[in-house]
Amino acid sequence: MPRAKSGIVSHRRHKKMLELTKGHRGKRHLLYKASHQSMLHALDYAYCHRRERKGDMRRLWIARINAAVRAGGLTYGQFINGLNKADVIINRKLLADVAVKDPSKFSSLIALAAEKLKS
Repeated sequence: MPRAKSGIVSHRRHKKMLELTKGHRGKRHLLYKASHQSMLHALDYAYCHRRERKGDMRRLWIARINAAVRAGGLTYGQFINGLNKADVIINRKLLADVAVKDPSKFSSLIALAAEKLKS
């Protein structure tokens, strides 16, 4: 009985790994052991950064809102406080979108927030 080395199985597994690390530099896409480590790190970074992206987007929205609000004479904190006092419930994503695409509507929101701050 000949010895079975399962060469085809491991060869396919190695080939699949090397395909996954196709764009990596140096031996990270050429050698199996290095490519395996590289792939594990890449998948780990992808997982973490999918969650990080949500915070990045929120920071971007806040920066856009702040820039538009400061042009209207308020700060970001005053604007959000005024909207809360006026019982306006709009998330930051929509506020940033309105600030960029429709400045006239956004200026009416600024006026509403400023009015509620005074009273």
